[in-house]
Amino acid sequence: MTQSHISISDLAFSWPDGEPVFDGLDAVFATGRTGLVGQNGSGKSTLLRLIAGELKPDRGTATTTGPLGYLRQTVALETGNRVDRILGIDATRQALHRIESGTAEQSDFDVVGGRWDIEERALAVLAQLGLGNIVSEPAQLDREVGTLSGGETVLLALTAQLLADPDVLLLDEPTNNLDSFARQRLYEALATFGGTVIVVSHDRELLERVDTIAELRDGSVRLFGGTLTDYETVVAVEQAAAQAAIRDARNDVRKQAKELVDARIKLDRRQRTGKKIEQSGSLPKILTGRRKRQAQVSAGKLRNDHLEKVADAEQALVDAEALLRDDREVRIELPDTALYPGQDVFELNDYALRCGPVVSLTVTGPQRIAITGRNGVGKTTLLEAIAEAGPRVPWRYVPQRLDLFDPEQSVFSNVALHAPHAPPERIRAQLARFLFRGAKADIPASALSGGERLRAALAITLLAEPAPKLLLLDEPTNNLDLPSRAHLVQALACFRGALVVVSHDRPFLADIGTTRHYDIASADIH
Repeated sequence: MTQSHISISDLAFSWPDGEPVFDGLDAVFATGRTGLVGQNGSGKSTLLRLIAGELKPDRGTATTTGPLGYLRQTVALETGNRVDRILGIDATRQALHRIESGTAEQSDFDVVGGRWDIEERALAVLAQLGLGNIVSEPAQLDREVGTLSGGETVLLALTAQLLADPDVLLLDEPTNNLDSFARQRLYEALATFGGTVIVVSHDRELLERVDTIAELRDGSVRLFGGTLTDYETVVAVEQAAAQAAIRDARNDVRKQAKELVDARIKLDRRQRTGKKIEQSGSLPKILTGRRKRQAQVSAGKLRNDHLEKVADAEQALVDAEALLRDDREVRIELPDTALYPGQDVFELNDYALRCGPVVSLTVTGPQRIAITGRNGVGKTTLLEAIAEAGPRVPWRYVPQRLDLFDPEQSVFSNVALHAPHAPPERIRAQLARFLFRGAKADIPASALSGGERLRAALAITLLAEPAPKLLLLDEPTNNLDLPSRAHLVQALACFRGALVVVSHDRPFLADIGTTRHYDIASADIH
């Protein structure tokens, strides 16, 4: 593979409502693995879509060398998509079926070319990559994404991109919903990929395997050599220096303000003295006038010098504060969710999952259980079974696909539907804690980014009436930026109810202090 790269020049883009995203963005991504980080809403997914050609810029260019592969963040949400379409063989299969049925036209033979065994080859590749359990015969290539788990869908789409052998690969949250085994295969695939990779991810393990971190902030890209840890180290040093600069600048502002007051007092004294001399008549009028004019010039210069120093000190403070990051985070305050030790929460006995395992699970008190297992084994099904079993305490469920809300309704309206007795002012105040401030609370749910969808789903869940004492969370860190993920960990650390969470994010499970782990495949609880 030849040296590949992505070149972005004077890129400008705004949404149809006029909201700007980029204005004059310049960047170059060389051969190697680059992790693209930034706050939710900073434009990471939008930038990938512009590079991939899905969006047309208002100005400027985004060019790549060679074939391009693009894994969308929303692939698991496109539930009507079929397996063969994701693999890029749907047109070939349709032409092949028309030829076999005797209804073909010449164009069908052109589409098929020499790929008469396309279905058999596809099944063989899927089996080789560990997906034979979901597609084992030609008819199953017609399966829709809605019948697969989120992890199976993502792995299927990623497989299709890698099989196309691109020079440039764009990955938007590729490890969402992937189990540990699938994640390791992804890591290995990227380690051996010889082209240019840009990966948008919150997965710390993945970001520790990149060559460069690109931070998208305030509409511009800044490159940091090394991994996520290297990037965080540089930022921490810069922030410490910014804090010191702010302290120095504030001290200087106070100093210059004091000196300005002292100068004004000194000038007032001179003016009073000069006025007394003038009134006494002890000096000739011509000399008095000359001294008065000199005093006025001197006073004006002194006053202006101090005003300039104050202005310079205040500008230095503004410049120093601009270097200090004000990363917004999801600020969740959970309601009264306490459970006492031993309190019955739910009991599930001998429940047969669709994939085979028989599950029994009992939760009492404020236990924290992590549900683990391979993709497709039935983790999401288990959460749904718990919900159907009717927990003995108020509960809420945040599903993997975040389909809790009416996409055409605003965020505010969606929350209000689940909290009908809460006054509008309280709902808006609470939504502000989820970063939906002012007009942001009135945008339709369909316009939300991946991270915003998660925050909206959390808002609906945690602000609902009655307050939940059991939370069922299916991959809650998907699409959540690193600052928001950290705050979610803090919020769940304060949650006093029971928690059952499906997650492949091992650092997250450790951070929230899970007390029990249940592996579905082995029915092992520890």
